[in-house]
Amino acid sequence: MLALVMPVAAAPEINVGGELVRVMLSLAAIVALIFVAGWLSRRLQARTTPGGRRLRCVETMAVGARDRLMLIDADGKRLLIGMGQGGMRTLHVYEGVAPAPEAGPQPPMAPFGDVLARWKRK
Repeated sequence: MLALVMPVAAAPEINVGGELVRVMLSLAAIVALIFVAGWLSRRLQARTTPGGRRLRCVETMAVGARDRLMLIDADGKRLLIGMGQGGMRTLHVYEGVAPAPEAGPQPPMAPFGDVLARWKRK
């Protein structure tokens, strides 16, 4: 009887170090994309004139379960509006220019290199 011997296919060699580097670089690229997307979204939302609109909601405050107070900026005037189950009512109209937002003292950001140097020392 003649025995047929089939050659066994050799398994391809896998470079574990190269695969690990590829996976780590892919992960770093995805994390970088997430940070870039967050930075872009904050940058685009920080426009001074939102789309050229003349109406802007400055602030809202919940007074009850369904009642709110809204401060609306409309063409240089500020309106205090009350919203509830019965509808909306203008409570007060502020005349004149809207006050400039208060800029509190913010600590200066340390350069990234200094932060890394401090982190390395620990």
